Amino acid sequence: MGNAPFSSFSILPQDLAARIGTPGAPLLLDVRRPPRFAESTHLLAGAQHCTPEGLARLAASAPPCEAVAYCVYGHAVSQEAAAMLRQAGWNARFLAGGFEGGEPGADTPEDLARWRAVRPLAVRKRTDLGVDGSTASRWVTRARPRIDRVACPWLVRRFIDPRAEFFYVEAAQVLAEAQRLGAVAFDAPNAPITHDGPWCSFDALLAAFELQADPALAALARIVRAADTDAVQAPQAAGLLAVSLGLSQLHAGRDLAMLSAAMPVYDALYAWCRLEVQGVQERQGWTPEAVRA
Repeated sequence: MGNAPFSSFSILPQDLAARIGTPGAPLLLDVRRPPRFAESTHLLAGAQHCTPEGLARLAASAPPCEAVAYCVYGHAVSQEAAAMLRQAGWNARFLAGGFEGGEPGADTPEDLARWRAVRPLAVRKRTDLGVDGSTASRWVTRARPRIDRVACPWLVRRFIDPRAEFFYVEAAQVLAEAQRLGAVAFDAPNAPITHDGPWCSFDALLAAFELQADPALAALARIVRAADTDAVQAPQAAGLLAVSLGLSQLHAGRDLAMLSAAMPVYDALYAWCRLEVQGVQERQGWTPEAVRA
């Protein structure tokens, strides 16, 4: 089935790609049927899996919002999912071309080329960690965060699992609490996501979920690494460190409050990194002549 009947309710891959990882990203629903979802090693960054049969329950249990549904090729499954959500009052669209960017032989060569020119960022499913988009994940790390233990949760919530829950505990309790809570331990000795030589936990998290393909995230990683380890030089790192230390003072003893306060900081840094990698270099300068004019 092609896209024509629902074309006015589609979103192009490049338009979705521009919004992934931003605070205004739509709810992204992977509606591939269970066999196709299970055989795939990846899902789109920030997506959650919802079977077509589970959409009615989702629509009834959550307030209507902007959503994008995608299936394998962007044909019947995601189109019908978006239509059902719209009937429930949601602002819902489907991803043109789906996860694969269209189906050769069913979609035109022109559409295939257009849909595959710029693809939305995908994330590797880590079933070994219990993070594969099928359920909300849990994460646990050391208390009193500053850089890495804030940057990593930001990365998880924006690109890996927006539903993720975080716990900050004393260092000696991290691994035991991870086991008790069914959570992923990070930025702690012997945790699956932690420092490795000069690389910080943010780097390890990028690698674990194969997010290095995003050049803006790679640029942000350099800033985080410089601020967290002082192993590399990045002029922006001093500012990130200063803001992080200030937030830790403002929210002393309230780690989750610090995380909430720091999320816009990383949103802004990521937005700046996207401009930088696109070659847009804005510089601030004082020009009295222009002001007087």
